[in-house]
Amino acid sequence: MDPKIAGLYEEFQRGVLDRRDFLSKLARLAGGTAAAAALLPLLEGRSEASQLVPKDDPGLRTEYIKYAGAAGDIRAYSARPKDAKKRPGVVVIHENRGLNPHIEDVARRVAKEGYLALAPDALSPFGGTPPNPDDARPLFQKLDNEANIKNFVAAVNYLKTDPQSTGKVACMGFCWGGGVTNQVAVHSPDLAAAVPFYGMQPEPEDVPKIKAAMLIHYAGNDARIDAGIPAFEEALKKASIDYRIFLYPGAEHSFFNDTNPAPRYNKEAAELAWKRTLDFYREKLKG
Repeated sequence: MDPKIAGLYEEFQRGVLDRRDFLSKLARLAGGTAAAAALLPLLEGRSEASQLVPKDDPGLRTEYIKYAGAAGDIRAYSARPKDAKKRPGVVVIHENRGLNPHIEDVARRVAKEGYLALAPDALSPFGGTPPNPDDARPLFQKLDNEANIKNFVAAVNYLKTDPQSTGKVACMGFCWGGGVTNQVAVHSPDLAAAVPFYGMQPEPEDVPKIKAAMLIHYAGNDARIDAGIPAFEEALKKASIDYRIFLYPGAEHSFFNDTNPAPRYNKEAAELAWKRTLDFYREKLKG
């Protein structure tokens, strides 16, 4: 697929373009409206087909729960092993598409590795993530940033005090959720570990507030996000934060999301980032 087309779709995903502008530009790049229509299903992905852990996996207990947020209940997807063994927790934060089948699958992947996974829906204040992704994106612009961060910090507290929890909790997030993960690290002293994927960095003056160990993934072809790496790393060093940064050459923003077509989904980079994440969790949460 033409990288220009993948880049155009990424702008649409981030809300830089509305759907009308996106389709118009896609038609020009693809060579006509018919070609654009043929490309659209490939770009939008197939969430259900890409799920690695079935919804009815016999070893997991999955359900939708609610927990107390900053100004009301937050709906979340919970996935955990069926046994009663005490386990660490991991908060999974979605992209700017909301809580969708892909993120629920990621939560199940985390649970299969022996953790209590919780994937909150940031759009709970608006009734939850709508079925149509196009309806979800504008809602992110209406979120109250301070309240949103508090809602995810509350998720950390929810897992920390869960009767099945060991008390150790990590957070991971992708794209928009990567930026939120960084903010949770800043605002939650109870967080043990944070794994942001290609997320917007916090302000340098906020970095010393971080108590969690940080494992930070970036795509090589992601100029807008990568521009913030040097200042972030300098602040992490100055504050003596336990951190590791990995850059994946040739990978695009959202390279972990396997519901996207190549080159946006990069199998090699995604698998390596996942292995590094699991190793990090074993070290920081189970060690």
